[in-house]
Amino acid sequence: MSSSNDIRATFLGYFARNGHRVVESSPLVPRNDPTLMFANSGMVQFKNVFTGQEKRDYVTATTAQKCVRAGGKHNDLDNVGYTARHHTFFEMLGNFSFGDYFKEQAIEHAWNLITKDFALPKERLLVTVYSEDEQAAGYWKKIAGLPDSRIIRIATDDNFWRMGDTGPCGPCSEIFFDHGDKIPGGPPGSADQDGDRFIEIWNLVFMQFLEEPKGTRNPLPRPSIDTGMGLERFAAILQGKHDNYDTDTFRAIILESAQLTGQEPDGLFRASHRVVADHLRAGAFLIADGVLPSNEGRGYVLRRILRRAMRHAHMMGAAEPLLHRLFPALERQMAAAYPELSRAASLITETFKLEETRFRTLLDRGLGLLEAEKAKLGEKEALPGDVAFRLYDTYGFPLDLTQDALRAEGRAVDVAGFDAAMAEQKKRARAAWAGSGEAATETLWFDLKEKLGATEFLGYSTETAEGSIAAIVADGASVNSVTQGREVSIILNQTPFYGESGGQQGDAGVIRAGDAVIRIRDTQKKLGDLFVHLGKVESGDVSVGQAVIAEVDHTRRGAIRAHHSATHLLHEALRRRLGTHVSQKGSLVAPERLRFDVSQPTPIAAEDLAWVEAEVNARIRENAEVTTRLMTPDAAVAEGAMALFGEKYGEEVRVVAMGHDPEAVDRKGHYSIELCGGTHVKRTGDIGMFRLVSEGAVAAGVRRIEAVTGAAAYAAMEAEARLLREAAAVLKVSPADLPARVAALVEDRRQLERDLTETRKKMATAGVEVETVAGLRLALRDLGDMPGKELKGLAEAILKGGAADVVALVSSAEGKASIVVGVGEVAKGRADAVALVRAASAAVGGKGGGGRPDMAQAGGPDGDKTEEALAAVRIALATA
Repeated sequence: MSSSNDIRATFLGYFARNGHRVVESSPLVPRNDPTLMFANSGMVQFKNVFTGQEKRDYVTATTAQKCVRAGGKHNDLDNVGYTARHHTFFEMLGNFSFGDYFKEQAIEHAWNLITKDFALPKERLLVTVYSEDEQAAGYWKKIAGLPDSRIIRIATDDNFWRMGDTGPCGPCSEIFFDHGDKIPGGPPGSADQDGDRFIEIWNLVFMQFLEEPKGTRNPLPRPSIDTGMGLERFAAILQGKHDNYDTDTFRAIILESAQLTGQEPDGLFRASHRVVADHLRAGAFLIADGVLPSNEGRGYVLRRILRRAMRHAHMMGAAEPLLHRLFPALERQMAAAYPELSRAASLITETFKLEETRFRTLLDRGLGLLEAEKAKLGEKEALPGDVAFRLYDTYGFPLDLTQDALRAEGRAVDVAGFDAAMAEQKKRARAAWAGSGEAATETLWFDLKEKLGATEFLGYSTETAEGSIAAIVADGASVNSVTQGREVSIILNQTPFYGESGGQQGDAGVIRAGDAVIRIRDTQKKLGDLFVHLGKVESGDVSVGQAVIAEVDHTRRGAIRAHHSATHLLHEALRRRLGTHVSQKGSLVAPERLRFDVSQPTPIAAEDLAWVEAEVNARIRENAEVTTRLMTPDAAVAEGAMALFGEKYGEEVRVVAMGHDPEAVDRKGHYSIELCGGTHVKRTGDIGMFRLVSEGAVAAGVRRIEAVTGAAAYAAMEAEARLLREAAAVLKVSPADLPARVAALVEDRRQLERDLTETRKKMATAGVEVETVAGLRLALRDLGDMPGKELKGLAEAILKGGAADVVALVSSAEGKASIVVGVGEVAKGRADAVALVRAASAAVGGKGGGGRPDMAQAGGPDGDKTEEALAAVRIALATA
């Protein structure tokens, strides 16, 4: 028996020997086709090569492509588990020629591989061709020696392939295997062709025409080949099985499911084992390719797949979550060919366990409601739509899951009633939202969210992706198109651009739509998950529905990632140095810097800041992997994760862990573990380096730290070093001797200032002239540009010397007047220093003054009126 792994290797090996490049499977989330939810055929990753938009360094290729059909146009979900050949996940083997060989060589390769390498009996093979393609029919006669009776001409589009309404197209030729007359069914094209006797195993597409917009069809200058062979179907044939689920890969999982549930693999729950096996594969590969369960888009499809499997596990009586325990069986079967399964093993198993644990609680309650409602119905009566909607809205039952639960008893669901209940709920939500204060000014975004749904975010795994323009907003209104020069807000169906949230700034970059270029300066989130790209149309015209290529500014995103990951390391380092009272109170993650606010009642000492900086850099040099998992907030916190300030968390959160600390048992050996939805580096070493820039108070009990990483950190250090060298050169010392030299200069300056102050005091008190006013000796003196801070000491010295009873001193340093009035022991009770200084202040344009009755000071903006100030003191004393 040929195993599935052997078949895959043999197929790829054959074409590799015949000059084809073996190309790895592309991810299940297409990066080059925004019209597809998931990759559903081998040619998806080569679409732009076939259309001429992309050039590669090879002209022939072969692949084993991961495919999912569980949403949109290609949706096999409802049939999975109940038929022999329907799957949500499958592998498509294929060979491709981009303008190199054509029909004859493609047919020759197919026939040689099937009949020689795989040794299928020729007498059990037949082919179909498009009725007008006599050339292909001729090659089958020539190469395979098939008679006309086994070359069936099909006149319908079943044997004519199109990429779309326009674009490359061409006739097909399908290869069928005859399972024998014991299986009901007729050959393709016959009245009973839908039977299972004749099974299509390989489709060869001869891409030779270009469909033009006007319906005309012209020959392609370089005809190409696109083929697809379903590995599961082919494995069944080579392993002597009629049912894909009896092949080795499926059987291994089904037997493990039987072992864990205690239910016979081919007994009463045969279909349930099959559903679980198929959906396990789809779920694991989708998660490995970055799709996580959610209530929108691809994540919702994944959740539907998982919940359908989980319901069947529940039906089989599984007492504990099942899928995560089955994953090792899948990994053993397929990880050698698809190592991403092993790389993402922890994420896959934790996601399975999380989803199933949560859903089992909902399932018990939901099935209870379903049973109660069925008891009210007549035999075969359809389940009311409002009941199905309650199951969806309250218990998370997708409509198809309810339909699947009723399938066994032949009961339907009132789908129209379900849709009506859904519409009514949206109407109520809109009415409630529209009256929510300032939010009502954004009615436009609510309208668009209701119409378009959430934006699919691809930015965790890529910085470039294709998409289509779902909406354009200009001048506060939704429009169908805009021209060059307009400021716009663009909404795409899917985007790699991160929308500002959690302190991380939104992405910038470029969106290209044909010849048009939209320069994006920022990306914002509206209503939680509607990504709005703010920018300007630099060239061309842009319309709703256009296909685009969205490219994030890589350098800017890289700097943001580095700063964001550094905040996590900084947070943990601060807690280790200062104490666990430290917690985040706000942050800003920008391309040029990070700002981090933490709870801390006192200034952070210089030695503590130095330790923190060294600690963060040590963790950067550790170059540890940065991992992301999906968990509930409660489970994440229970494992030691810290929730970030100001972040709103849903039912599931991304948990980001980095660094190694074997002693941190409560954090699973991680240095840092936090709940965070932002983008991060892959390894801590990608941060480069870390440099603290400043620390200070921002509010009571809150300190603000600013820092830079990577190139910005290097630039900051280089700027500091340059200033150090320049300062050392000015003082004619080496940089190493600069601190001692500066300290000596500072001490010299202080001594000079002390000497100067003493000299001024002696000059000011020498030969003081006094006059008698109201029986008191009054000393008045204008000290010119003497600093105002020295006036009080001089006044005290004059009074202490006994030369005057009242002293008024004024100076005009830097153009502003400073005034001091002192009252000695003899004048106390007869003169008030505060009243006198206020009179002087008014003369120089000041407003009041203050101090004690024996010593007061004031000032004013007019330094030219010092004489008027002294005169005002004389008059005020005389009239006191």
